[in-house]
Amino acid sequence: MNDDLKYSSVHYNSYLQIDKITSAQSLRSVEVGVEAHDEMLFIITHQVYELWFKQLNYELKAIIRDFNSESVNESMVGIAVSRIQRMKVIMELLVKQIAVMETMTPLDFLDFRNFLFPASGFQSFQFRELEVLLGLKHSRRTTYNNKPYNVVFSEEKQSQLHELEDDKSFFELVEDWLERIPFLEFGDYNFVEAYRDAVLQMLESERKAIRQTEILTEETKQQRLAMLGDTSTYFAGILDPAHHASLKEEGKVRLSYKATLAALFINLYRDEPILRNPFILISSLVELDDQLTNWRYRHAQMVMRMLGKKMGTGGSSGHEYLATTAAKHQIFADFHQISTLLIPRSELPVLPADFRKNLGFYFTEKEIH
Repeated sequence: MNDDLKYSSVHYNSYLQIDKITSAQSLRSVEVGVEAHDEMLFIITHQVYELWFKQLNYELKAIIRDFNSESVNESMVGIAVSRIQRMKVIMELLVKQIAVMETMTPLDFLDFRNFLFPASGFQSFQFRELEVLLGLKHSRRTTYNNKPYNVVFSEEKQSQLHELEDDKSFFELVEDWLERIPFLEFGDYNFVEAYRDAVLQMLESERKAIRQTEILTEETKQQRLAMLGDTSTYFAGILDPAHHASLKEEGKVRLSYKATLAALFINLYRDEPILRNPFILISSLVELDDQLTNWRYRHAQMVMRMLGKKMGTGGSSGHEYLATTAAKHQIFADFHQISTLLIPRSELPVLPADFRKNLGFYFTEKEIH
């Protein structure tokens, strides 16, 4: 780098290109000669959204580069956790930003809404890019007026989205990473067998407690026992690879069997030092997914408040379409479902001493000297 450039001074205004940013608000209502005061708020709010989408994609692309390799070392996992947590905080901010938009009343919006056709938030390329990068594939999307979601973009943008769809998403890279977790078998120890024994013991203890209680009626006891289930219900997908395969074929789960086992192991033994960062990574992805769902839901509620049952400016069904995406467009739902498979710490199989040693950070006396 040129030393003169390296140490040259820079002005706040030119560095941030403030003049370019603050001159990027062109009110359609002014252009047609009927100025609507709240259109400025509408434009700036959406421009800020797009800037944050850019930052979200910037963070995510960096994480994907780190995970797109045969091995992901511990430091990369820690960096990914920091960046995903940053993304989560940004999404929390985007959810709160809806409250700013809602200071505009439905009647205020009607002052300029007719000037916006056919523009729509559905045409946000950066948000679609974010969804695809995370792992929301075309086949799992709610259709937009019975057309592909990318139909609203230029051929160039459609091509970019197709390329992203063909590349591995972060969901798929996390799946690959989980499949490489080496702790499911160690010597004579087999996690699935130990876990099955622990589940059977836990279920039997709970059945016994239900049968022996004097507080419940016999009818209620039978209901509780039925709700408790057994290894052929809630736990079947993790104890029977064939059952998991059928669930995946039906679209009820996305993660591979081995990756699901690894995620469960990480959740159950999260207190072991080497598993701490992987657990925080999985938890952070769940939290990010939750915030994306919150944003979709709040967006849907805002549209209901502003438009009622009217169609969106882009021709969608408005609130109905947005509410459907909030319910169906979760990306890391498999990690939510891990909670169904958790058992109390008191019921966890005790890990062999040599195995536990490999899950910790330790030094021999020779290494210390």
